[in-house]
Amino acid sequence: LPDHIVAPLASGSLFTKIRKGFDEFIQCGLVEEKSVRFSGAQAEGCSPIAQAFAEGRDFITPVKPHTIAKSIAIGNPADGPYAIDIANRTGGSIAAVSDAEIVDGIKLLAETEGIFTETAGGTTIAVLRKLVEQGRINPEERTVAYITGNGLKTTEAVVDAIGAPYTIEAQLESFKAAWQQAQADHRG
Repeated sequence: LPDHIVAPLASGSLFTKIRKGFDEFIQCGLVEEKSVRFSGAQAEGCSPIAQAFAEGRDFITPVKPHTIAKSIAIGNPADGPYAIDIANRTGGSIAAVSDAEIVDGIKLLAETEGIFTETAGGTTIAVLRKLVEQGRINPEERTVAYITGNGLKTTEAVVDAIGAPYTIEAQLESFKAAWQQAQADHRG
């Protein structure tokens, strides 16, 4: 098992399912039992779980979503109290990041790992970055960041930050022309 996980939170059920999976791995003898910290990631424009966690509450106050992270924008998360409980019991945390930080998270993951994630993954990476900057993740720890979707799902969220995609015909020559244009655009 890792030392720490960071995962996006929509309804909060991903936390409960990861915890259940870890417990089942232990019960089956597939891994040794150990403490794993659970940290959750939400977008500021829809962060009812992070707000409750920050205020020390065990109940969720519903919010109206307003964020680019549509896939995790659940304003009244049914499993929010369970996610808070897991974060508290494991010494983890739940934080929220801005839409701009989400886009930066998407870009950071693409530039460093070659993975183009959608906005939920950008939220996860942005919170991971925040935890590192706050000194809440030890570089010696094994930390797993859950990236739950492909960036092709939400290209509209990053088009202003990365530019419009090239459109090509299903022919090699069209690809070559777009590649040459991209190289010229990159140099210019």
